[in-house]
Amino acid sequence: MASKSLIDQVKQIIPPLTGKLHKGQAGRVGVVGGSADYTGAPFFSAISVLRVGADLSHVICGPSAASVIKSYSPDLIVHPIISDETSSSSFKSELEGILQRLHVLVIGPGLGREESTQSLGRVAIELAKEQDKYIVLDADGLYLIQNEPHLVKNYRKAVLTPNVVEFGRLCDSMKVPKDSPPDQLAPLLSKAFGNVTILQKGANDIISNGDRTETIDIQGGLKRVGGQGDILSGVVGTFLAWGKTFEEKNNETWVHSAGILFFNRC
Repeated sequence: MASKSLIDQVKQIIPPLTGKLHKGQAGRVGVVGGSADYTGAPFFSAISVLRVGADLSHVICGPSAASVIKSYSPDLIVHPIISDETSSSSFKSELEGILQRLHVLVIGPGLGREESTQSLGRVAIELAKEQDKYIVLDADGLYLIQNEPHLVKNYRKAVLTPNVVEFGRLCDSMKVPKDSPPDQLAPLLSKAFGNVTILQKGANDIISNGDRTETIDIQGGLKRVGGQGDILSGVVGTFLAWGKTFEEKNNETWVHSAGILFFNRC
């Protein structure tokens, strides 16, 4: 179970319900993903951002997915700028302006594994790093990282959220010995990546930035269905956004006392 001290720290970054905050100060998160075949994944990620408590949630997706995602919820801000015909340069130009308004970028839910979309995922990661943004990588974003680990290596504002299969592939990619003690695999993988944060999903979730490791052993739902990982990616994005806004305001509008940048900076 997560330590009480960590839970107390995380509580400090949750925005208070006060009339002193304006729209956007409780978090702005973008989700890069969504294609003709996969409209649910980016929706679950983006809507969980709002359900947990962030103010604004954006979806950067393909035109074929945009109208479907818009029909799911009018609360999401949808940007249909991903397609097979989109060049890396034009995508970067359009994403740059969107990203400047965000605290966190979630990359991967429903993105697809075609080279055309993977190349745009690559652009999104590089642009997020240029702007010093937090990145959450899940699903097809992790597929990109297992093939090109240098994209996030040593970038400590990256959070990877692999399931058991994705975790194994990342270990293979980074040559982390899988016969290591199970509770040591996440810290080893984090260190191999240069201390990015690993959220290893399983019966017990293990979160590690290489220096500090927490195990979450609270039982969740027993049924495993599509979309659960997408929801988690949005939840993680929201907490990172709260940490970022807390840091930016330096406790000016928060009613709490001590500053923290979520788990990645503990």
